[in-house]
Amino acid sequence: MYIQVLKSKIHRVRVTQADLNYIGSITIDESLMEASNIIEGEKVQIVNINNGERFETYVIKGKRNTGTICLNGPAARRVAVGDVIIIIGYAMMDFEEAKQFKPSLVFPDEVTNLLS
Repeated sequence: MYIQVLKSKIHRVRVTQADLNYIGSITIDESLMEASNIIEGEKVQIVNINNGERFETYVIKGKRNTGTICLNGPAARRVAVGDVIIIIGYAMMDFEEAKQFKPSLVFPDEVTNLLS
């Protein structure tokens, strides 16, 4: 049996940009992607702390060490610059494997979105 489990989480980052006229996705600082084990093109869930919105999109790699968190395309309507969000990646794995699996959890500085 396979189950879906938490693989990666970037907890409480601030939205730095929202670009309605860009092809849909979320642009994430490359250093945050690496720390959280999220790859470009991966499907992620976005949870907006400010308004309760929950939606899915895919990841685009942003410039390293900039703190960039940019919602693009239609997702830009679900956030405002300055909102605090959680970015979650999931993985399918065998039930027994999932019992031992440890997700990659990242808690960046909420003001700068940079790792300490």
